[in-house]
Formats: sequence, structure tokens, C-alpha cells
Amino acid sequence: MGKLEFKNINFSYPNGYKAINDLSLTIDSGEKVAIVGQNGAGKSTFAKLMNGLLRPSSGEILLDGKSTKDMTTAQISRRVGYVFQNPNDQIFNSTVYDEVAFSLRALKVEEDELDRRVRKACEICELSELLDDHPYDLPFSTRKFITIAITIANNCDVFIFDEPTAGQDAYSISCLKRVIDHLHGLNKTIITITHDMEFVVENFDRVIVMSNKEIIMDGDKKEVFDEDEVLQKAYIQPPVIKRLCNSISLNEKLLLVDDFVDYVKKMEGKK
Repeated sequence: MGKLEFKNINFSYPNGYKAINDLSLTIDSGEKVAIVGQNGAGKSTFAKLMNGLLRPSSGEILLDGKSTKDMTTAQISRRVGYVFQNPNDQIFNSTVYDEVAFSLRALKVEEDELDRRVRKACEICELSELLDDHPYDLPFSTRKFITIAITIANNCDVFIFDEPTAGQDAYSISCLKRVIDHLHGLNKTIITITHDMEFVVENFDRVIVMSNKEIIMDGDKKEVFDEDEVLQKAYIQPPVIKRLCNSISLNEKLLLVDDFVDYVKKMEGKK
């Protein structure tokens, strides 16, 4: 489960600023979707509408066919987990274990089940050796994985990652990829908001491009990154392999290093 449907969604902040304009789309259960675009395009507002942190000014959001109008924010957030860009906005307990266990205790999950879920989530996020550590004694990148572990322990159907690679080194990004692969294997719906196009092409298939509060393209990553006008309108820098192809006038939809290497080998074999 984890299907989201958005029907003619509009959203304005109390000061009158309109952040989302007539947005309609469906994200199916088990999809991996990246939402990209310039700052101010409406990406974060859109994501917060998904898990009930914000409510549409008009229009309707359905979660597995049920209108979120009939659900509390707490009910939505148990199904749709949001991992903030800044982990300090979420962390307030004195140990990693207590942080991951906090919402489970609030839901009165039995202690044995709570312990199992906390330890499993921390194992997935490579935090097992840090359960007794204070989160603020740990690096920023590790704190981000604590917030991911919280969402995993809660067994959400939908995972929203807001700029997950910000402040992460290469090893942490590889760990994040493993987490995403694990969740995808469980048929979880995974959504990211990011400016990191290399992360997008390596981990996501569907790309939604936003500009000026609207969706201007929604499609397969190869199609999206082949549309120069769309990328320019959204102020998106194409992935490095796409830029390389452009620079040598290679009209191939290549996005990954491995794809480029395979293409070169193929061409060499034809000589």
C-alpha cells in the first residue's frame, strides 16, 4: 500500500502567497519518484501536503483511495513518513535508541515488538553500534540516518526524503542508496526532493519537474533529462554524463557512468 492521488490541489500560505497551483497526479504504491526544480518552485510545500503537515486550500488528496480530509495529521504521518532536510528539526531525545523508539512508545507498541523494530531500523541504517549515544554527539550525516531509522521503525508505507544527500559524504550516500533499495524491495513508495541530479539518476526512475508552483514535466528520467528547454525553465543542471554527451554532440540518452562506458565499449567493438 502507499498510493497517493492529487486532484486539482491548490495551496496558499496565510500571508496570501500561493505555493501550489492546480496540481494533479498519481504516485502508485512502490514507485520511486524524484521531485526536482529550483528553490521556490513548490517542491517542499508539495511534500508537506503529502503527509498532512500542510492541508490543501482546495482540491483533494487520496491515500490508498481514502481522502485525507477524513484523517488527522497524526494518522497520515503514520502512513506517510517525512524525513526533514535538517535532522535537528526532529531530534530531541538523549539516546539514539530512545529517539527511534519515541513514536512507537507514544503509540503504545508492546515492548518486545518496539525493541525489535528499533533494532532492525537501526541495523538497516548502520546505527547498531550507536544506540546508547546522544544524537547531538554524532555527526550531522549520522543524525540524518537517525531520522530515517525513525520512519523505518514506524513501518510507513510512503517515505519522503527532503534533500537527503545534503551534508553527506560518499560513504553516507552509498548507505542511503542501500536503504532506498531495501525499502523498494519491501514495495514502499519512495519520494525525494533534491537538487542532486546524480542521486536522482542513480536511484529514481520517474522524475517530476516543478517550476513556478506547477508541474512542467513528469516522466521517465531519460525523457526528462533529454528536454533541454524544460531543464532550463526549471534551472536544473543535467547530470554530468548528460553534459558530457552534449559537449561531444553525442545524441544518446545516457545518464550513468556505467551506461557511458558500455556505449564506448560497444562502439569500440564495431571498429
